Amino acid sequence: MTTIEARREGACIMTAIAEGDRGALMRLMDRHSRGLRGVAARFLGNEEEAEEVVQDVFIRVWRKAHRYDPAQAAVSTWLYRIAVNLCIDRQRRRTFRQIVGLEEVVEDLADPTPSAEVQVADRARLAAARQAITALPGRQRMALLLAVVAEFSTVEIAAAMETSAGSVEQLLVRARRSLRGSLAASERERGDEST
Repeated sequence: MTTIEARREGACIMTAIAEGDRGALMRLMDRHSRGLRGVAARFLGNEEEAEEVVQDVFIRVWRKAHRYDPAQAAVSTWLYRIAVNLCIDRQRRRTFRQIVGLEEVVEDLADPTPSAEVQVADRARLAAARQAITALPGRQRMALLLAVVAEFSTVEIAAAMETSAGSVEQLLVRARRSLRGSLAASERERGDEST
């Protein structure tokens, strides 16, 4: 399917949803839920919160389908923009609650000091990669996740994040540089521990 065909099909689905067609909403959910969940889970570091974000995305789609303008963006870009905003809002609320002591946040990331059963090198690398991604500034992390998980182009990421393609490229360059540095440092630490 070409990009033009995909846009037309997306516009038709959105029109049907705006007219109250629940089947059209289900088709849209089938196509995009997995990708949205993947980006949200990696951004938030929590599968349950990611599932809630995806549900919120489609609730908003159902309520606001009439606002979708196919001339402005592809349906997928519009959906990811909604998801990005919801993730950022959740993270801001979580940070505020942490600062004022209203909630104890439990990290879902792998323990950076592996137990006896988790000392396999691949698992340690995975834990280090997750930690390095989580440590990235929010905008860098979101750009990277949209590029890797959602397989968005620079232009699509720019649309989803409401910024320029040049800014996205800079975010990705900085994110990748930070990840390489963090992962190299992690490898050196593991090397020192094993000697």
